[in-house]
Order: sequence, then structure tokens, then C-alpha cells
Amino acid sequence: MTDTTDRPEATDRYTFDEDDVVVTHEKSYAAGVPAVLVSLKRGLEQMGPVRTARTFFRLNQRHGFDCPGCAWPETPGHRKHAEFCENGAKAVAEEATTRTVTPEFFAQHSVAELLGRTEFWLGQQGRLTHPMVLLPGATHYEPIGWDAAFALIAGELRGLGSPDEAVFYTSGRTSNEAAFVYQLMIRAFGTNNLPDCSNMCHESSGSALVETIGIGKGSVSVPDLENADLILIAGQNPGTNHPRMLSTLEKAKANGARVIAINPLPEAGLLRFKDPQKVHGVVGDGVAIADEFLQIRIGGDQALFQGLAKLVLDAEDAAPGTILDHDFLREQCAGWDDYAAHIRNTVDLDTVIAATGLTLEQIRATADALIASEKTIICWAMGLTQQTHGVATIQDAVALLLMRGMIGKPGAGVCPVRGHSNVQGDRTMGIWEKMPEAFLAALDAEFGIRSPRTHGLDAVDSIRAMRDGTASVFVGMGGNFVSATPDTETTEAALRRCALTVQVSTKLNRSHLVTGRAALILPSLGRTDKDVQNGRKQQVTVEDSMSMVHLSRGSLTPASEQLRSEVSIVCGIAQALFGPEHAVPWAEFSADYDRIRDSIARVIPGFEDFNTKVRQPDGFGLPHPPRDERRFDTDTGKANFVVNDLSWVPVPEGRLILQTMRSHDQYNTTIYGLDDRYRGVKGGRRVLFINTQDLESFGYAAGDRVDLVSEWTTPDGSVEERRAEDFRLVPYPTPVGNVAAYYPETNPLIPLDHVAKKSNTPVSKAVTIRLEGRG
Repeated sequence: MTDTTDRPEATDRYTFDEDDVVVTHEKSYAAGVPAVLVSLKRGLEQMGPVRTARTFFRLNQRHGFDCPGCAWPETPGHRKHAEFCENGAKAVAEEATTRTVTPEFFAQHSVAELLGRTEFWLGQQGRLTHPMVLLPGATHYEPIGWDAAFALIAGELRGLGSPDEAVFYTSGRTSNEAAFVYQLMIRAFGTNNLPDCSNMCHESSGSALVETIGIGKGSVSVPDLENADLILIAGQNPGTNHPRMLSTLEKAKANGARVIAINPLPEAGLLRFKDPQKVHGVVGDGVAIADEFLQIRIGGDQALFQGLAKLVLDAEDAAPGTILDHDFLREQCAGWDDYAAHIRNTVDLDTVIAATGLTLEQIRATADALIASEKTIICWAMGLTQQTHGVATIQDAVALLLMRGMIGKPGAGVCPVRGHSNVQGDRTMGIWEKMPEAFLAALDAEFGIRSPRTHGLDAVDSIRAMRDGTASVFVGMGGNFVSATPDTETTEAALRRCALTVQVSTKLNRSHLVTGRAALILPSLGRTDKDVQNGRKQQVTVEDSMSMVHLSRGSLTPASEQLRSEVSIVCGIAQALFGPEHAVPWAEFSADYDRIRDSIARVIPGFEDFNTKVRQPDGFGLPHPPRDERRFDTDTGKANFVVNDLSWVPVPEGRLILQTMRSHDQYNTTIYGLDDRYRGVKGGRRVLFINTQDLESFGYAAGDRVDLVSEWTTPDGSVEERRAEDFRLVPYPTPVGNVAAYYPETNPLIPLDHVAKKSNTPVSKAVTIRLEGRG
């Protein structure tokens, strides 16, 4: 039993006690009737019956709004009546809630009091309704007018010694139109400091793919997946993070595809899917998803891919000319000879077995499946990207595909599965600290500005800059920066050093409470909200994980007349910052989003005739040279094989390797509830999933409470420790030596400097920890 002296009183249903956690058995299937019941329950709780029905049946429909959750696309030409999943329903219910956070709420609750609340409690309070300011030395937020808020921001920005002393963060939910005007304002101001949520997730994918195939996006479509022979799913949990992907995999299975799941944990969605819109998903056993489950050790994926490459090469050597696509390798690829020599001469299968925890038979069977397949797709997510060697791992996955010509043809290619609903679109619109010269030159030509050419700061470097005092203004366009980033203590201290922190948000979160000397909360419309400017209803656009661009149209009456769209907020800041004579027509952009799209059409290739094409029933697809014409815009003009030394993650004696992950009842940092149904945990979040062998070898029992202490060896050889307190031990079928726990509770354990090579992505999936009992 833990000490409860300092806990807030359980004044409502959203204050919970970790002592009350109930642990049962993990589930062997995803979705089914329980998913429907949970969706309806959350909708009714947050919205009531009429609003729930009205909202759910416009979700992901052609004349409705795009889900504010994940970026999984719809099947071209087809929409179900219920085109959403359980977690999409939760995301919409959270946004379209009828609960509100008003100025009276902030008058009642001090910042210090709110800091003692959990993310779950904060999020359940409802929609923000008014712009609020926390003045220097104040204990409570108070209302502020929009013009005064814009003037405060503009004055602080104009007073900086350099534009590079400001940091402008972007969440992946931001629409294309808002992202475009946001980066335009920032570059017109004079900086490329544009960190975004991609820096924390798929930056490794972009880095790897740009170097290998010339574009940082996936090369496949939903029909490609449905018609593939073989699908490898590595480091991804679709049942929780991208549930609608399961419907696509079900179709692929019906068409004869073989699915191999590669993951440290046996997630329910990788095992079996019960589609609640089909009879066999309601009264039957559903559909088995994975034909093979390879329970790989954390960080062992690169070793697996290199081991598979060796076995494919061995098969080619045994039967020359029958396995590899020699025409493709000769005509379309560079670096093949060096890569093949590296694999032949350095890859040792005993090392591969040690690194992966798999048997040689499992690895050989997977190689045989690759050899037999004529159409192969590799899907991946954070399990690959958030590793020190994440970029190298993805490049070795790409190499497996290139060896057999599995790109630029139907049913084959790369599939990085993006998380947030417009994270890919934001990058397309220019939300990146290192946009290429072609983009910057086109932007300058369109608006008559001079964009800076010096690269800006990503998320990790932005935290360093605020920590070191070289950046003093932080603006967050959506998201929850404090809880999305690593090394929580360092991040919070960095933000508190700022002169001003600004958060554009729909709901309350911890980032509103960890502030600079002054702070602003600017409440924005959400995806579900009707957006009317100058008497005309506006529409925004998003880009999904497979480069399809389509409209999103909110229809609900906003929670307050004070709410403004993200576009309107950006344009309001810009007008205050630059004045009425600026070269960019900010007022016109705010009044008519078609004007923004006209400019996008002239700046970004693929968006020509944007306003016409996006009004087609399913929108339009962006060009993808490797997929469309086997053209690779790399430094060699070909698809590149990259030679990478093998890296993996041994488990030190007396230690464990931790991966952080989501509960089934959360999306990114938004905590919907306390029920991780698939893993058998209900009523709390501070749990550590641990193999029973490790539990016994460390002398603990199920239910014991421990502190987690991470150990990070710095470049000078010293060891830094970070601590997250009071986690319940839950026996779970993880690989021996590997454990798992939820973020953001475990973010304090991740050192700011523990990042992936090349991409600078925080390594949230391989943290060395030890356990300390709590007595």
C-alpha cells in the first residue's frame, strides 16, 4: 500500500487511485462487440445521444470531417456507413464533448492546483472556451481579448534579439491550410525553428527513405495492401494505434496474403480481428491476422533484416539468377555490390539469433516467405523508429525490398504507418526545420518574402535551446509538448525559462500549466466544429498516411463564440506582428481558405488546381516518383542501398530494457480512460509489464510496487540516473529482459540526449532501467 497523504481528494470520477488497479488476462483478439459498446458509451458520456449519432455518422465520410485520430486512409471509392474505429470514436467524443472549461474554471483552480492533477483529469474537464493569460507572478489564468493576446505575442517576438530565439511547434492534427500559413508566418518572421511531432516519431522513417528512395513517404495504397502476397508488420500495434488497418488486413487475408507480425509484445490486433460490422466478427471467431508471430527482442529488428538479407543472398548463390531482380538492381539501384559484400562478409546468424531472440527456423521460414512472394510490403511504426539505430533499421528493411524489386509495382513497397491524422500533410506544407531550397524559393517567389536558409531547430534541439537560454518564446500549434517529449524534468525546466509560452489548443493539458514567465492559452476550433469566416462556411484539407489529400468539414456548433480557427489565429498573430502593409494577404487568407489553397497550388508540386481536385469525391493523390514511375530523386538518381553496421540492444546484467507505449485507452498524450482492455489492465496506468522469469529472478511477485530508475552513460563515461516512482509489476509475455510501460508516465526516464542517429528522434523504445522495491 502506498502513502496517500499528498493525493488530491477523490472529488469526482476522474480522480483515481493506482491502488485500485485490476489486472486480468490479456485478450487474444481486437475489436468485436466490446469495441462497439465502448464507442457508444464514451460518445453518450461526452456528447449525449443526439450529438453522438450526428457526429459518428459524419466521421470519415465524404461530406463529413476527417478523424482527428490516426492517419489511416479510406479505401478509394468506398466508405462504410460506420467508417471509424473504437479509438476514432473516443477521439471524436473527446473533441465534441459538451463539457467546457470556462474563465470561471480558471478562477476557481490555480495553476499550482491543476499541476497536481493527472493528464486524464485535465482532459476530462472539457473544451476551452476563451483566450486566457497567465501574467508574470500570477497564480491563476484570467481572460484576455484576442487582439490583446495577439499584441502580446507580437510585442514579445519583436523584442527578441533574433528571430531564432523563438520556437514554433506543430502538432500533427493541424490542417494543411493552418500549417501552410503557420510556416509562412514563421519564415516571414525570419526563422526555421519549426519542431513538430514528427521529430518524436517518424523522423527516422523520413531520414531513411529520403536517402534510399528519394522521398520520405510510404509508397503503397490501400489496394496495394489488399492485393499483396506478403505483409511484414514490424514494431507496430494496429489494434490500438491504427485499428482501421485491421479491416484492410482482413481483406488482404481473404485475397490470399500471408502476414508476419514482428513485435516484442503479442498484441491482440496482431493476432485476431473481429470486425463488428460483419457477422463472423459478432458471433464468430473473426479472422486470424498474423500467420506467424515473431516475438523479437527490443531493438533486434535490424539484426533480423540483415539476417534475412543474408539468407536471401544464400538462396541466390545456390540458384543464380532465380531469386533477385537483377534487371532492377542493375538499372535502378546504386550501392548494391557494396551492400551485398557487407551482408555476405559480416552478418553472422548466431549474432542475429542472439540479437532477435528468434530461432534459426523462424528466421529461415521468414526468408522463404520473402523469396516466394511476388508482392511484398513492409509496414512499421515506432518500434523501429524510436531506436538509436532506427534509421539504419529502416534502410535495411528497404534493402530487403529492393533486392527483389519490390517497389514501384502493384502490391509491393514501403508502408510507414503514420500516427496523427495530418502529420504527413504538415510536413508537405513546410513544417520542417530543413525544408529544401526548391520549396523556400517557391515560397519567396509567391509572396515576395525572403525565407531564411539556415536550418532551424527540431524538437530535441528546441528543448536544449530553451534550457540553455538561447530561445525564450515558445508557440505550440496544438498538441501537448510537455507530455510528448522526453526527459520531462529537463523539458519542464526549459519551458519555465521562457519569457512567453503560447498554446493553441482545444482542451486543457499539462503544457498549459508548465509555463514561461507569461503564458497564453488560445482556444481553437476542432475538426468537428463548424468553421464560418465572413459568413461563409470553410473547409480544410488533410493528407493521410498514403498521400491522399481530401476535404474535412466540421458541422457542430462551437463550444463558444470566442473560439477561432487555427487559420484565423495564425493570421491574427501575423497581422499584429507585421502590420497591415505586409506582402502576405493575411486578412484575405483568414476570410477564405480557397485563397490559401490557391497559393499552395503555386508553391508545392502536386497541388496544381488544388481547389478543383480536392473537391472530387475522394480528393486526389499526390505524386510519388518511386511508386508512379520508378524514379528515385536521390543523390545518385537511383534507389540507394546503404551499408550499416549491425546494432542491437543487449540486456546488461541486473538490468532491463524498457519500451514506452500507449494504453488502448489513449491516443498519443490524450488519456481517454483507464481501461487497457487488450492487455488486461483496468483502473490505472502506473504498471510495468514484465516476463515471469524476470519477475522471479529479481525476487519480486505480481503486484509488487517498484520505482523505475533509468541509467544513461554520457559521452564522458559518467552514468546519469532518472526516476519514475511507484509502478505495479504485471506479469506479461514480454521477451526475457524486456519490459513495457505507458507514456507519458515513463517520459521522465528518457534522457534528452538519447536519440537516434541521423534523425535525432528520442529513443523511447530502448531505455536501460533497474528496479528498486518500495518496501
